[in-house]
Amino acid sequence: MSRRPQRRDPEGHRLAILSAARDCFGEKGFAHATVRDIAARAGVTHGLVLRQFGTKEQLFLAAVPGHRELDQTIAGDRETLPERVAHAFVERMERNAAGDPLVVLLRSMASDQSMTAGLLDAMVTNSIEAYGEVLGDTVDDVPARVAMLGAQMIGITVVRYIAPTGVLATMPADDLARHLGRVLRQILFA
Repeated sequence: MSRRPQRRDPEGHRLAILSAARDCFGEKGFAHATVRDIAARAGVTHGLVLRQFGTKEQLFLAAVPGHRELDQTIAGDRETLPERVAHAFVERMERNAAGDPLVVLLRSMASDQSMTAGLLDAMVTNSIEAYGEVLGDTVDDVPARVAMLGAQMIGITVVRYIAPTGVLATMPADDLARHLGRVLRQILFA
């Protein structure tokens, strides 16, 4: 169990909860991780977790690294957006794919398809908003482009990090990021 954050430290509590959630979801999966487990690891009450995040699903979305870091990753020059997204994704997954909540979510798909679909849908909805702000009026059909981008990343997650298969499973990370950047450029701008 983590050390209990100071009583009047809302940001400290929030960070402790997010850290505990990432660990718990990574170890137990979404279905088996409970808000009480996460609260105990964070050294806070169950009620505080729910006050801060609302539901287990909202906590999961806040804890997902790619989702949480999306605004930082896509901020900047529109022209280099695909490469930034590709490099951030590959770097994050190479660092800790086994504990990554996206991997956990995809692994749980077989046991609870409706829950997984709901969380994936929420992730796509949030991504559409974020990319819409960056892309604005420069491309048409942002929702379809973002859905295709997400499908590409999910596919790579499966064949490289969940069930390693073929050339993508063994490709050096820098090469993967370079190839992925080219594909994302086509999805976003072609």
